[in-house]
Amino acid sequence: MTAPAPAGPGPSAPGPSAPGPSAARPFAACSAVLCPSTARTDGPRPSGVREVVRYNWPMYAAGALTVAVGGALAGRLPGPAAVLARTVAATAAGYLAVSTLATWCVYDRSALHRYDWLPELLPDGPGDHLVISTGLDEASRPIAARHPGARGRLADLYDPALTASGSIRRARRHAPPAPGGIPARPDALPAATGALDTVFAVFAAHELRRPADRTALFAEAARSLCPGGTLLLVEHLRDAANTAVYGPGAWHFLPRATWLRHAAEAGLHPAAERRIAGLVTAFAFRKAAS
Repeated sequence: MTAPAPAGPGPSAPGPSAPGPSAARPFAACSAVLCPSTARTDGPRPSGVREVVRYNWPMYAAGALTVAVGGALAGRLPGPAAVLARTVAATAAGYLAVSTLATWCVYDRSALHRYDWLPELLPDGPGDHLVISTGLDEASRPIAARHPGARGRLADLYDPALTASGSIRRARRHAPPAPGGIPARPDALPAATGALDTVFAVFAAHELRRPADRTALFAEAARSLCPGGTLLLVEHLRDAANTAVYGPGAWHFLPRATWLRHAAEAGLHPAAERRIAGLVTAFAFRKAAS
């Protein structure tokens, strides 16, 4: 695998004025939208390389076709043209092999789906929380398994008009949402103002392709968070490591600067950051304690 890009600032614990877990404040304000977690901790296994290939099969098919056509042309074209065709085929084959191996390392072999990294970013646990999904929710179950006493709900933002990615539509058909999700919009999350300790957006926010929708989502997350609350964002980044592994596919991801800008516009500051398996970044964006 490609070595990880330089990590951002290391994790930091909340300051002395930051509130503790949800028990430190009355829960009545948010009881209408949150309940003791009833998310199933069993169910289908999280996506691995097999599912990633299934959801993104047109890209893999295009890569395989490029290899086949380039190899065939290399044996029929003269001189420099044959070298070009052979180079294109070799490059496509390399990206297919490297990206598949990297995806296996990240999604099948790393701690990503075990959430062993979560205490580093949320030392007090998630408390009263909302999980945001834009089509494929694979965060609710592991969070409920690690924190069975935490109260949480799922906000389902899936809308073909907002999340136009074909891979999301295929994932949605393969893994329908679990019961209990609340239909929502980026500008209308199902939570009272100041009711939440944590909002989770795990591989979800980048599927909102319009900047205005992401801006609205961050603003809504900030509104819903209590003072000292955290927006936990997990994403691949459009950076050197992901570009080296995924090639043109990395342009589906967003740069680190974009996420920092959205957070700053919503009044959230970066409190901790963790690189997972060299290719995934988890941010803890915190709301001011007062």
